[in-house]
Amino acid sequence: MQTIDRESAGSARVAIVGGIHGDEPAGVRIVKRLADELSPFEPADEGGTDGVESDGLVRLILANEPAIEAETRYTDADLNRAFPGDTDSDEYERALAPRLAAELEGFDAVLALHTSHSAPPPFAIFSDLTESVRRTVTGLPVDHVVDASGLRSTTLDSTIPHTVSIEVGRQGSEEAVEFGYEACRAFLRVHGALADESPTFSETTVVKGSEEVPKGGGEPHVHYANFEAIPEGAVFAEDDVYTHRVEEPGVVPILASERGYDDIFGMYGRVTGVLRPPGEGDTRVYPRDERSRSGGDGADGENDADRSERVN
Repeated sequence: MQTIDRESAGSARVAIVGGIHGDEPAGVRIVKRLADELSPFEPADEGGTDGVESDGLVRLILANEPAIEAETRYTDADLNRAFPGDTDSDEYERALAPRLAAELEGFDAVLALHTSHSAPPPFAIFSDLTESVRRTVTGLPVDHVVDASGLRSTTLDSTIPHTVSIEVGRQGSEEAVEFGYEACRAFLRVHGALADESPTFSETTVVKGSEEVPKGGGEPHVHYANFEAIPEGAVFAEDDVYTHRVEEPGVVPILASERGYDDIFGMYGRVTGVLRPPGEGDTRVYPRDERSRSGGDGADGENDADRSERVN
């Protein structure tokens, strides 16, 4: 793990993490670019204090260096499924997880960079909706954010306070690098760490993740893209083992991909409303209107939206 501290324009302590998965080079390139552009961090030491706790700070992290070097997702275990981890583990990533968590302890906001094989658009992910998370999400240049609180509990954003993950684009693409770089600069602005221009906030559509869609074997086919409404009775995805037919209205795919994962086609979700910018009411999800309520408020982890037909 490589940790690079840089100067902040404000008092907040914020962090950007790339290279959680070693085969996602966009995050690595973005972190290195920011490290080159931002001024080195020089903590104040006047008055008998080193200033680490009071000074603003931008911490840039390249998380899984062996996997980055090998250009593979992980070496022993998926780091983003390994938290909180175990310092005594023989698995490299499981032992790395608590070390990474320690580097992020006490930070006011954290942004974790990812890419995927699913189609655009880019989107954000949160597990715990704090005021800092709301500020991050509504300040990023994304239209959708996934509420993953009902899914895994072993990811960075589910274990490190005030963390947002962002899928910046298609894995291996230059577009993902450029979009992710601009998203990071937006993140730094909204937390006062970058003062080149005023931050911009906007309402963000919230999609509640409800369940993973299993993949069996053979040739996979996915028929709907991320956040595209799947008509009632339509087949979302299929292979030689499964036919995933959606039998309830209001279901949308998340991380929909034929080749992105070995065991799942992606996830199902429902639109639950919008997240409003800071200063516009309390920290919660607001239904956009009564029509969105009728199609979206029932996604609390129920697993009966999909009737998957197993082909023998």
